[in-house]
Amino acid sequence: MILNKLQLLGLAAIGIAMSSTSYAQDTLVYCSEGSPEGFDPALYTAGTTFDASSRQVYNKLVEFERGTTVIAPALAESYEISEDGLVYTFKLRSGVKFHTTSFFTPTRDFNSQDVVFSFERQRLADNPYNLVSGGTWEYFNGMSMPDLIQSVEAVDDLTVKFTLTRPEAPMIANMGMDFASIVSEEYATALLEAGTPEKLNQEPIGTGPFKFIAYQKDAVIRYQAHEDYWAGKASIDNLVFAITPDNSVGYQKLLAGECHVLGYPNPADVATMQEDDSLTVLEQEGLNVGYLAYNTTVPPYDNVNVRKALNMGINKQAILDTVFQGSGKAAKNPIPPTIWSYNDATVDDEYNPEKAKEMLAAEGVEDLKMKIWAMPVVRPYNPNARRMAEVMQEDFAKIGVEVEIVSYEWGEYLKLSRELDRDGAVLLGWTGDNGDPDNFLAVLLGCDAVGNGNRAQWCHEPFDDLIQQAKVVSDQAERTDLYEQAQTVFKEQAPWATIAHSVVYKTMRNEVQDFKIDPFGGHIFYGVSLAK
Repeated sequence: MILNKLQLLGLAAIGIAMSSTSYAQDTLVYCSEGSPEGFDPALYTAGTTFDASSRQVYNKLVEFERGTTVIAPALAESYEISEDGLVYTFKLRSGVKFHTTSFFTPTRDFNSQDVVFSFERQRLADNPYNLVSGGTWEYFNGMSMPDLIQSVEAVDDLTVKFTLTRPEAPMIANMGMDFASIVSEEYATALLEAGTPEKLNQEPIGTGPFKFIAYQKDAVIRYQAHEDYWAGKASIDNLVFAITPDNSVGYQKLLAGECHVLGYPNPADVATMQEDDSLTVLEQEGLNVGYLAYNTTVPPYDNVNVRKALNMGINKQAILDTVFQGSGKAAKNPIPPTIWSYNDATVDDEYNPEKAKEMLAAEGVEDLKMKIWAMPVVRPYNPNARRMAEVMQEDFAKIGVEVEIVSYEWGEYLKLSRELDRDGAVLLGWTGDNGDPDNFLAVLLGCDAVGNGNRAQWCHEPFDDLIQQAKVVSDQAERTDLYEQAQTVFKEQAPWATIAHSVVYKTMRNEVQDFKIDPFGGHIFYGVSLAK
């Protein structure tokens, strides 16, 4: 057996309570950029939703040490991998308590049945929860998990065995992702018996550092510290998400003391914030990419030459100057340069409006009218999607393409943009979940991700063959070569216009202690305290 012992995960923390006009001293308030789609992280892919669910309410078998890409134990104390790489056996932590809330009181501790249920509901079509709340399981399906996992077995109360159909190099890193959050099988069964299984996505019960108290859509989410948290109670009693889509409003709330942490400051405000003695501004190069995804199944965007021509019509420097204002750099690959296997040899699409017009004419494309979808919220990879779309609108007008800018409420935007026959190109982006290139290339561009994370609806066998090969080899040099080839194919086929990689800024009041930027884009409040 190949034995991998995890290092002890040290965590410490936060919480919250709220009055109508002020916050108690033991309450941390986060100005969140938008409402979550729900509170069951396995159903979604958006960081806004993960912040509100998996990063506060739940735990995974393994997790990343706060502020790093290093795997550490969480609900599993250790794991073993068989010599052939097909069997993963997890030894679970004993005595872990689920949340006791006004809507559920658990009768037992966390055990292996919860792990089995958390994965089988995503894997098995006949599981009673497989279609609950839409049953999209975007990550699970997009990462080829249905074909990868042969079985999940409870060996005993504190031992779980995953048997795979093939080796999977990023398997342990994948277990630290948000979709792998462990939910309560006992709670799910009780809801099913009550005829209200959808409440699993509305009133969450987990083992994490904060328990869910209440949610008012587009206004506020309230959490309270989990008194019996296995890693020790959070140092702050209450946590509030004050939902504030306008980051300029968030800045004013920060100055007024109405919130403690602002996740996505306007790049134009950063210099002023840095000069304010009452504030602390953290910055870090982001593990992210922002892009415009064409729907490659819909004419004329099914024509690679049309996609290449449109890419040549986009002035990225104008976008960097206007939207990012010094906080980003042009992207040429679908993965950021901060991740291993980045192919620096690829050549980006040049900005050449005249050549773009010639290419469109050569393909018989005249008087093209297209939609560009603009996100309604600030994201780490795109601080102002509406303004970005306006710049593109001006650029495309120069090559004879008329653009209509459309948008939707954030949850609807994410849902509708997945549709196979979506009309228009969609502005989106990605922040890595586990530090592995597979998390970008397979989840966003693989054939299994079409209709989910693959918003280009692009299934290109030469590309997919390369990323599938890279999953099953363990040698990083060999994986790097395959991923570099895949990036070359991506650039040749142009399912996206790659736009930018951003610098991530986090602004907080000085009383906030030990907040760390999460390389995966999350906002993790366990481990943070407030100076008295």
